[in-house]
Amino acid sequence: IDSSKSMEWGSPDKGLYTRQIAAALAYIGLINLDRVSLYTFSDGLQYELPGIRGRRWMFKVIDFLSDVEYAGAGNLARTGKQFALRHPQPGIVILLSDCLDKEGVDAGLRFLLGRKYDLYVLQVLSPEEIDPPLAGDLRLTDVEDDDMAEVTVSRALLEKYRHTLQAYCTSIKDYCARRGVSYLFTGTQVPFDQIVLSYFRQRGLVA
Repeated sequence: IDSSKSMEWGSPDKGLYTRQIAAALAYIGLINLDRVSLYTFSDGLQYELPGIRGRRWMFKVIDFLSDVEYAGAGNLARTGKQFALRHPQPGIVILLSDCLDKEGVDAGLRFLLGRKYDLYVLQVLSPEEIDPPLAGDLRLTDVEDDDMAEVTVSRALLEKYRHTLQAYCTSIKDYCARRGVSYLFTGTQVPFDQIVLSYFRQRGLVA
C-alpha cells in the first residue's frame, strides 16, 4: 500500500480508498484461510503486518490500516528490491498506488517480476488529478518533495496535461501487459467494492 504523501490527497481521498480495498481483500483472504501480509511503503518499505491467517486477525488488519501515516516521496524501485529480498517464495502480490513516482515504476516492477509473483497493479488517481479544476495564474507545490512551479493554466495547458497523464498511464499498462502483470487504472470516484467484486473476481482472485 503506497503511503507516500501524494496518497493523502483528493476527493475521495486516495489513501482511504486504497485502504478500503486492502481491507476487503485481506478479509477475503483471511476467511479463506490464506496467509495474508500487509505492507506500506514510501521511499522504501515502512510498516508491515506479516503472515496472518484466519478471520480472527481481521481486527489487526483494521488497526494496521487505521494507523497508516502518509509522508515522504514514493520510491518503488527501492521498495520492490526490499520486498523481493524478503520474499523469495512465490505468491500473490497486489500493489495499490497512484504510481506517481518521478523515477517511474519499471525498475520496481522488475524486482517483483524477478520473483515470479502473481502480480497485480492497481493505479489509483483522484478525480482532481484526472481532470484538474484549475484556471488562471497558479503556484503549484509537489506535496512529496516541495518542488514548486508557477504556471498559467489555460485550456491548451490542461489538454497537454491530460495527454501526458494518459501517455504515462498507458506506458504502465503496456509494460504490465508485455510481462503478464494484471493492471487496472481507476479513479477514486468508482466505488471500492466494485473494484474488488468486479475486477478481481474477473481475474479469479476473488471467488
